[in-house]
Amino acid sequence: MSQSHQQPALSKCPGCDEPPAAGDLFCGACGYDLSAVPARPGDRPTMAITAPPAASGSEAVRWPAASETDSSDVPAPVHRPSDLPGTDSGGRPLADQDQEQQREQAQEPSAAAGQGAPVGPGPEPVGGPEPSAVPVRHDDRAEPGGAEHSGDFALAAPDPRTAERTAAAAAPAAGGKVCVACRSGRVDPDGYCENCGHAQPRERDHMEQELGSVAAVSDRGLRHHRNEDSFAVSSTALPDGSPAVVAIVCDGVSSASRPDEASAAAANAANESLLASLPRGTHPQQAMHEAIVAASEAVNALAQEPAGAMEHDAHRHQNAPACTLVGAVMAGELLIVGWVGDSRVYWVPEDRSRPTARLTEDDSWAAQMVAAGLMNEAEAYADERAHAITGWLGADAYELEPHTAAFKPDRPGLVVVCTDGLWNYAESAEEMAAAVPADAQENPLRGAQALVGHALDGGGHDNVTVALLPFAVRPQGAGSACETV
Repeated sequence: MSQSHQQPALSKCPGCDEPPAAGDLFCGACGYDLSAVPARPGDRPTMAITAPPAASGSEAVRWPAASETDSSDVPAPVHRPSDLPGTDSGGRPLADQDQEQQREQAQEPSAAAGQGAPVGPGPEPVGGPEPSAVPVRHDDRAEPGGAEHSGDFALAAPDPRTAERTAAAAAPAAGGKVCVACRSGRVDPDGYCENCGHAQPRERDHMEQELGSVAAVSDRGLRHHRNEDSFAVSSTALPDGSPAVVAIVCDGVSSASRPDEASAAAANAANESLLASLPRGTHPQQAMHEAIVAASEAVNALAQEPAGAMEHDAHRHQNAPACTLVGAVMAGELLIVGWVGDSRVYWVPEDRSRPTARLTEDDSWAAQMVAAGLMNEAEAYADERAHAITGWLGADAYELEPHTAAFKPDRPGLVVVCTDGLWNYAESAEEMAAAVPADAQENPLRGAQALVGHALDGGGHDNVTVALLPFAVRPQGAGSACETV
């Protein structure tokens, strides 16, 4: 015989709040199944949560009063578990842990003084002196008895207080590069810091060189992501023992493939050619012509990549590398200039009351319009096609036409060899002379730095490269600033 559990007596129906009749299994008003009401759970006496009873002969545990913030707005100290009597999960008295930490601090006074400092004074427990504050550690000690024994957790970032020690440990081996951002990480072959990931400045972003009386400066500018200009300055001796000074400046064509490699190859090749031919007694003007041809061959060689060498980069330009070139050689009493493209050479006399001159003619659309008489110079260079070059070094050049000219200045002056990144902000000879510092003749490096700064102050839209060659001669009377031989 089955037995039904006695249903609890309900004062009202859960469905309609109407009082049910005694013994009803369903509500007479709404039909609610009164048997579905769960039985009331058994009574459980409420237990007060209090502190455990004190051992016989000991006083009850008293909580210390919380400290309040004083007028100096110093945060109130945090109560630690060791401030109260009790045991940890291993059954050890908390007071023993505090004593163990004190012993560790006594054994390592230097570490505690340099790395750990109390957060604040702890409250004084009832019936005893103030316990020693536990230092806060931010790093993982490598020596025995370190974090693995104290229970400290090692953090991913180093403790700033140990940054000097960390930097010394992370310093790269001899010959390696250190990150310019974090000053501690090693720089990988791709140019990124292995520690913080910061991209390092490229070596060619800003270059300076001073060699005797010639100096050159090249800068990436403010708008380009890399420096596609290059230069080379050098000196040698002619067969009679007199000195010869060389300055080559090249500007990579941005629309071509690898313009930075093209300009570097051209500058190096032209410089090496001049250093080889001038000591042999080759006429400087002929030596300049041969140097431009050698530079062209070096740039053409860059286009001869094996088939499939660029397949890994589908977006890489497939046209031939290209650049412009301009150079100057001071040999004896002659000033030789040579160029292909739109980089320029200016003559600025030491006596600024004398006329200045531009010694080169651009291989550009604007220059062709002026030469043909179709536009004046102002109109041509205001056109958006003005800087489209008609001559350059590269495998896809229409025809190589090196331009050379020889001058015999009759007074001291300064030779300015530059890319369009500079002369765009000082186009005429008079504007260039105004931008050249007065002491550039005595200090060409500082003068070149000032000219690069002039271009950057003007906007720095392009790479900027300039070389300065002081030309010292004894005055030979009145005359033009330079005479073509």
